[in-house]
Amino acid sequence: MYIYNITLNIDKSVHNEWLNWIESHISEVLATGRFASAKLTEVLVDGEDGSTTYSIQYRAKTREDLDKYYQYDADKLRVEGVKKFGDKMLAFRTELRIVNRFYPKTVSN
Repeated sequence: MYIYNITLNIDKSVHNEWLNWIESHISEVLATGRFASAKLTEVLVDGEDGSTTYSIQYRAKTREDLDKYYQYDADKLRVEGVKKFGDKMLAFRTELRIVNRFYPKTVSN
């Protein structure tokens, strides 16, 4: 499994508008069929300028799904956010590959 992580810093002047918009954007990304799920999280840091930072984690089952997203979908889907929010939305992207998962052991009495 692969995680396509996007970390975004959102200027306070567009925060509410962006938060409303991003839900439909995530739905559009999922509609490509390249990802199994997505998670939107707030990064818990204090932005001195009043900005807010978020992380969106898209889970792809295969490397091929992620590559096809880049090849066929990514540019088209990125354009809308850039047009709408410009430099009020700063993003950087990271790819992660899940190596192993760990869960707490249950304790029996």
